[in-house]
Amino acid sequence: MKLVTAIIRAFKLDDVRLALTEAGVSGMTVTEVKGFGRQKGHTELYRGAEYQVDFLPKLKIEVAVSEAQLESALDAILASARTGKTGDGKVFVAPLERVVRIRTGEIDDDAL
Repeated sequence: MKLVTAIIRAFKLDDVRLALTEAGVSGMTVTEVKGFGRQKGHTELYRGAEYQVDFLPKLKIEVAVSEAQLESALDAILASARTGKTGDGKVFVAPLERVVRIRTGEIDDDAL
């Protein structure tokens, strides 16, 4: 099992959710986050004053998938979140040792 964490642009959420659903992923967690990478923020004008915005709003999506679903989930995220411009985000894949469904006590792949 793997934990896939994707940092994406907020307006791409519906596209990513639809693509993951079509790829067979049954659940996801979404968190509003702020950060910067190569995009490095930007300047904005507010009431005539210019100021630097260092941390840009993004969404963090976390999805637990089986080994068999990993490639299709990655392909779905990459294809649906890409705009081709700096700031599209990143995807991280980490091993997941154990998953337990609280309601039934099912473990690992059965809990997904």
